[in-house]
Amino acid sequence: MKSDCKIRSATHDDLGQMLALLPQLADFDIPERRHANDLWEGDATLLIETLAGTKPDSFADVAEDQSGALLGLVLITMQEETLSHAPSAHLEAIVVAPHVRGKGLGRALLQHTEKTVRARGALSLSLHVFSRNQRAHQLYQAEGFDSELIRAIKWLD
Repeated sequence: MKSDCKIRSATHDDLGQMLALLPQLADFDIPERRHANDLWEGDATLLIETLAGTKPDSFADVAEDQSGALLGLVLITMQEETLSHAPSAHLEAIVVAPHVRGKGLGRALLQHTEKTVRARGALSLSLHVFSRNQRAHQLYQAEGFDSELIRAIKWLD
């Protein structure tokens, strides 16, 4: 897959295709009381603001095929690490189009992200993932991510 696509910085011209990919963030067994659009609408807002230049600590990169069609994206925010406050990056979103899943693009996007944020001074890369999103868990584990924190929720109704 790496040789079939190019990973580059996103531009405002990519916004429509990127917004069309974001609903794929909800393509797993979503927990009860969660709505699919809640899993990606905040990322859509951040993406719009990032590409408009109003979020200078965030950036987005895309993977495109030889025809220029977007196959995937990453959205990253540079920030302090939660506990140590060391320079870090947070992977807000990673999306791979359904027709190219399982071909190594997610891995390529993660490796690209790691290299990019390291060059920007990050000492770590964090992310959030739902426990039910097994496809994502497998990728993150294979790429050396440690699931060190657990977020729990109890609905009070």
